[in-house]
Amino acid sequence: MEQILKYFKDVLTPEQVQRFEALQGLYTEWNARINVISRKDIDNLYERHVLHSLAIARFLGPLQPGTTFLDMGTGGGFPGIPLAIFYPRCRFHLVDRIAKKLRVAETVAKEIGLDNVTFQHGDIGECHERYNYVVSRAVMRLDGLVKLTRKNVAPQSPAVKNQYANGIVCLKGGDTEEESRDVRFPVIEFPLSESFAEPFFETKKLIYVPIK
Repeated sequence: MEQILKYFKDVLTPEQVQRFEALQGLYTEWNARINVISRKDIDNLYERHVLHSLAIARFLGPLQPGTTFLDMGTGGGFPGIPLAIFYPRCRFHLVDRIAKKLRVAETVAKEIGLDNVTFQHGDIGECHERYNYVVSRAVMRLDGLVKLTRKNVAPQSPAVKNQYANGIVCLKGGDTEEESRDVRFPVIEFPLSESFAEPFFETKKLIYVPIK
């Protein structure tokens, strides 16, 4: 939890801090039953899962109330749950094909009192709504992700003016040059080592693809 406070203490309310603090116990309990996080990684929950998810918030900055997100392939709730805690006045829709993992995310959200998240079990092709941002965390190749989810990015609206135009924001590691080659939209990379000092982030990056 100290990693979250290290970077975000000044912008979090006591309620948000309480919700973030509750994640360790909840995910540890559920992970003993359903493997949603690598068991060797559960002790690194805040750095490798929560803080990693919040890299998207670090990038997007303050958002207009009512901004909407689709978390494609959320698994046990990453990055959607940490982002929903961080942005309580935004709306999040979390989608995954694996019912037992999605059930963990839904239970965690309920336990910490999140009322700005909804859940959908199924394939991304079954999700027909549009959102300001589609987010994902190491789900699939970038070219495939853009192909599948560009339909879910809403046209830019003057009613919601954020710093970054509507688009896809995903978290990846390693070299993404080859999987970016066939993407027919701008692909903008941000190394996470510039945002977070921990060694874990040295090879991690955030990819932003504006969809216009």
